Amino acid sequence: MVKQTKQGGIILKDVELKLFAELLKNSRRSDRELAKAIGTSQPTVTRTLRRLEKEGYIREYTIIPNFEKLGFKIMAMTFIKRPKDVSAEELEKLMKLGKEIAEKRGMKSVLALRGMGLGYDVAVVSIHEDYSSFLEMLEGIKQFPHADVSSLQSFLIDLTDKVQYRPFTFSHISKYISTMVKNKETSAQK
Repeated sequence: MVKQTKQGGIILKDVELKLFAELLKNSRRSDRELAKAIGTSQPTVTRTLRRLEKEGYIREYTIIPNFEKLGFKIMAMTFIKRPKDVSAEELEKLMKLGKEIAEKRGMKSVLALRGMGLGYDVAVVSIHEDYSSFLEMLEGIKQFPHADVSSLQSFLIDLTDKVQYRPFTFSHISKYISTMVKNKETSAQK
């Protein structure tokens, strides 16, 4: 069915990868339309979708809004350091508290994940109506007990800027997956 690599990564079948590529382009299409696009039957698409949803490959179906039209003018990428002397148990409690604070304040974060690089441990991507809204979010972050606020760094993006090198979309990933499948099929034919 689905193969697993030695490193623990999952190798999906070509039909599954094609389905992902099509969903990334437009997830509003019917199973019948998706089946036609990837060259399989509608029942195969329906079964595959349900299995991928159940196994957690597909988290949700959503839209990518035009944030500027919704009144958001700034996107921020904020980098945070966690204190090094916090135990794993304490960190878990602090993260739970941080989530509660974020929910109470109505944080506008699109993404908040642990990571590493540039000397930081957490990256937060957020959207804001204006600079004052962004500053309010920073004040909220300063309430998080596990944030080293002395070293917060942010990169601000003007969503009204007409020069956009690559606007936010998943269609680029869709093209990459489609190319990956085609290359795999070409290699198999040789």
